[in-house]
Amino acid sequence: MNTQKAVANRIRQLCKEKGFTPNGIANFAAVPQGTVKSILNGESQNPGIVNIKKLCDGFGITLGEFFSTPEFDGLEQEIK
Repeated sequence: MNTQKAVANRIRQLCKEKGFTPNGIANFAAVPQGTVKSILNGESQNPGIVNIKKLCDGFGITLGEFFSTPEFDGLEQEIK
């Protein structure tokens, strides 16, 4: 798994847990719907930390909580 897929999976998981649709969290977090869609569809090579922070604020979690999952912990280093 790569980082882009891990980010997309985490956003989907949080939407499910918190009762948001992808469009709903985009609106609530003031992130363009197209940006959320491109992250979830794997089209965004770099979703940007500012967008992830806005989504975290919308979900009511910290950046640390967003990234503190076994999925992220198990990622291979992308720079070797």
